[in-house]
Amino acid sequence: MIAHSGGPPVAMYLLPLGLSKSEYAGTTFMVFLVGNLVKAGPWLALVELSRQFLLLLVINLPVIVLGVWSGWRLHDRLDQVQVYRACYALLMVVALKLLWDGARGYALL
Repeated sequence: MIAHSGGPPVAMYLLPLGLSKSEYAGTTFMVFLVGNLVKAGPWLALVELSRQFLLLLVINLPVIVLGVWSGWRLHDRLDQVQVYRACYALLMVVALKLLWDGARGYALL
């Protein structure tokens, strides 16, 4: 939710639907899988495949695997109520951060 700019709007739409935790996770996965696949072609056409880029990719692969594994473990360990509480809590943190950034930016005008 925090790492992707579309996470909060998708969560705001899906959470009130009351999907099971597996349906919620699967729907969120599919939304971002399709969105990222649509963006992959144009992005790869623009990026310069340098040695530095490939090194950064290799460095990040273990972090990606760890993130997926951690999410899978949390999904198995948390029950429906805990998953929804965690999602709403993260959504609240993101909302407060965006409000703070907006208020700070407004004050600087």
